[in-house]
Amino acid sequence: MTAETIIQSLSSGLLMGLLYGLIAVGLALIFGLMDVVNFAHGEFLMLAMYVTFFLFTFFAIDPLLSAPLAAAALFVLGAAVYLVIVRFAMRAKANVGMVQIFATFGLAIVMRGLAQLFFTADYRSVPNSWLGGKTVSVAGIFLPQPQLFGALVAIAAFGGLYLFINRTDFGRALEATREDPGAVALVGIDKNRVFALGWGIGGALVGLAGAIMATFFYIYPDVGASFALIAYVTVALGGFGSVFGAFAGGIIVGLVEATTALILPPSLKSVGIYAVYLLVVFIRPRGLFGSM
Repeated sequence: MTAETIIQSLSSGLLMGLLYGLIAVGLALIFGLMDVVNFAHGEFLMLAMYVTFFLFTFFAIDPLLSAPLAAAALFVLGAAVYLVIVRFAMRAKANVGMVQIFATFGLAIVMRGLAQLFFTADYRSVPNSWLGGKTVSVAGIFLPQPQLFGALVAIAAFGGLYLFINRTDFGRALEATREDPGAVALVGIDKNRVFALGWGIGGALVGLAGAIMATFFYIYPDVGASFALIAYVTVALGGFGSVFGAFAGGIIVGLVEATTALILPPSLKSVGIYAVYLLVVFIRPRGLFGSM
């Protein structure tokens, strides 16, 4: 094992880690805002990949151009899911936590079943995209262009989210609602509007990730399940409710995954992720950046 091989593997892990972070940030935002885990998060990713695929197939729109469209579609879906499902689940008189869990878990099953019904279980891909199959060499290290572009988008999206939360009035309303949902009504803030926006932003972020991943990953109804599991681990690793923690956790997960693949067979690369997660749970149960 040479130094070049190690750097190459870690570079690839860093790029994937940034994408993992982008997927997990939306999940962390929703949890931090409402203490609700969206168990349909993986299916949101799957739907974004299908949107990208069909825009390419029927309208010849490259994923680079359709990424904002996928993000917009998932923003609408996220807001609609809150207004139509989650808002009413939160009004349950008893076992509110379980009602919320089963509401989003049931949504995930429905979305996956509808995808199998309408799209079939066939594996699909986006052929001949502008970046597909291309690499760029940096100091002798070859980086896949789709993952590199995805990493840059992830950094830009996280930077935009940070500025939105900290520099805009609506972002401050988002943070205020996160701190005390009951008190914000006293100053005229519509809690449901803020929650719908939070779900919309969470959906838009995973929509961006899905559009990018469609350029180098197969698309099928169950594709979101494995990435959702990594996202849950990433959020728990970074700290539940911490947006920065989720993004940093994604980078850690990507690097750990790459390091494990150097030591163990590639089929066991997930072992390192869950080993690190369990270690953090034992040492710091609230996560690396959590404040609970």
